[in-house]
Amino acid sequence: MFKVSRFLAILPISVVFASSTASAQEFTTVQFPGAVTTILTGGPNLEGTSVGTYTDTSGFTHGFKLTQGGKFTSFDPPGSAFTTPNFINLEGVIVGGYLDANGISRGFVLKRGEYTTLDFPGAAGTILTGISSLGEISGESCEAPLCNTATHSFVRSIEGVFTSFDPPGAVSSAASTVSITGEVVGFYVDSAGNTHGYVLNHGTYTTIDVPGAVFTFAGGGNAEGDIVGQYADASGVTGAFLLSGGALTTFEAPGSGTSSGQGSGASGINFEGTIVGFYVNSAGATFGFVRTK
Repeated sequence: MFKVSRFLAILPISVVFASSTASAQEFTTVQFPGAVTTILTGGPNLEGTSVGTYTDTSGFTHGFKLTQGGKFTSFDPPGSAFTTPNFINLEGVIVGGYLDANGISRGFVLKRGEYTTLDFPGAAGTILTGISSLGEISGESCEAPLCNTATHSFVRSIEGVFTSFDPPGAVSSAASTVSITGEVVGFYVDSAGNTHGYVLNHGTYTTIDVPGAVFTFAGGGNAEGDIVGQYADASGVTGAFLLSGGALTTFEAPGSGTSSGQGSGASGINFEGTIVGFYVNSAGATFGFVRTK
């Protein structure tokens, strides 16, 4: 489960950015103790806490928190059969999605230890993907309970009003984050089946495509306008990217594999520029990573 109109003036813009390879950074590999796979999806926040998912040896997927001191805490909303936390804001509020006992995707908010289920009105399924410090929430509403067919981006305002939208030309889309300035980052699929990243800023859409990629996914952003995500080339090898100040750089976490289905992906970036994500090594094992400057 991924890891979303108040916008009246919609001006479609497509921008292909020049790219370069990122210089050496400091990477830390993250593995939940005893887990088969580990993925970091959001953070770190002010306290240095990140969130992610892990799959246990029985094949069940759970959410977890990771503090700056290296402490892991596993969690699942009540009745969850599959948990994916997608974001933690500066105040420590976590949002994400889970599958209930009936196989329906539900959105959840975890605040001060209390869970609240939050679903897009009338949707077959819901996933929450981001929450700003003001309390505005991004996500995706789903046409199927498992969210495995077409989805649509949405934002829920501070007042609790849901607004659904799709970038021009999209047959399916999802918002990944919403910043304190109201900027939305996400991705969409066009009628040809191609996946692009997008930014929606005060009614203006910008499409993000990594040069040479056949797939571009924008997975996270911060209030400074930095955006991170994942791309794939024609051979199926994936990589992570950072778009900052109009410059796009690509990078791989150390240990990333170079065959189809392997590589790196970035899913979150905080206000200090620390990036979280995951990588698949040459043996097919999946680990989380934290990249600092």
